[in-house]
This record gives sequence, structure tokens and C-alpha cells, in this order.
Amino acid sequence: MSVRTPDPDPEPDDGLEGFGSAQPSGDSNPGWLSEYELAEARRHLPMLYVEAIPVRTDGSGQVTEIGILLRSTPMGEMTRTIVSGRVRFGETIRDALFRHVENDLGPMAFPLLPPQPLPFTVAEYFPIPGVSAYHDDRQHAVSLAFVVPVTGTCEPRQDALEVTWFSPEAAASDTVAAEMEGGRGTLIRLALANLGLLR
Repeated sequence: MSVRTPDPDPEPDDGLEGFGSAQPSGDSNPGWLSEYELAEARRHLPMLYVEAIPVRTDGSGQVTEIGILLRSTPMGEMTRTIVSGRVRFGETIRDALFRHVENDLGPMAFPLLPPQPLPFTVAEYFPIPGVSAYHDDRQHAVSLAFVVPVTGTCEPRQDALEVTWFSPEAAASDTVAAEMEGGRGTLIRLALANLGLLR
């Protein structure tokens, strides 16, 4: 099974469609690479990603649910994953987090991001299985992983089919870990341990 870091296409109104073409449009975003440029960059450089584990909290701030995305791969396989995507050139980590949460969970998710978000861990994805707990067959990727509380309605977009809300105990189960792509079950457990919820 091909396991990789989700990489949604730019949205049509992003102004990104002309970058890397022979005649870029006047409003092109230089933070986006064409398919050829991205393939070349992946051959030579680690790619920087942000990953977000959406959570819901109760009135006292305790995490009650963990949001995990269900997606279909190009080969028609169903897998589970978390919010994930590249950081663009010139983009702050906070802006990248907000953009990917909105892209994956919809504009009404209302994530609560602090002014200076700090990752709970850094995950390294390698194209060769076994180098680390995380695997992405396309590239070497370095990912900053965050727990992000969301307060609104989540309506997944891009290639996600739905967001399933699990209790912390269920999210840490072997069953859910087996459905997670790229070793992200380990990432979920690290997040729960960081939150003091892993028993």
C-alpha cells in the first residue's frame, strides 16, 4: 500500500495555478511549486510539513474527543489520517496550521491557535520503511505536530471523506493505529501522552 503525506491540490482561487508555468499569472504565489519543481525539490531536500490533531474539549479544558480523518487513496483503499500539509515559502507556522485545518476540516471548524504555537513533537518521515516510526514513500519530510482544539462544525474537504471523533482511549487503540497511514498511530499516541491521557 502506498503511504504518503496528504498533499491536496491548491484551491482554484488560491492564485497558484500559474506558478512554474512558462507564463505565470500576475497574481501567482511563489510559495507554491509546480509538479515538476516539487518532484525535483523532493529529490534533494527534506520537505517541511505541519500536522494537526484536532481535539474537542469540555468546559474545563480537558480533551474529550480526538478527530481523525477518513480518506480514500487513489487506489481506492480507505485509511485514516490527520490534518497535514506543506509549509509555503514565506508562510508562518501558525498561518500554515490555520490554512490546513481550514482546508481539511472546513471554514467553520474555528481552530483555537495560540499566537506562537509550539509542536508537541517533530516527526521525520522517510521514503525507506524502518528508518523511523513514520513513512512517506515519496520523500523525506520533517513535520511539526500540534494538538489543535476546534470549537466549530467540521465538514471535511479536499480528499477527506469524513472526520470521526474518537474518545482518547479509542484513538490510542491498536485498531485505530492499524488504520492510520504512515505511522500516524504513533503520533496520536504521542499527542495523548503529551496531554496526560495515555494510560
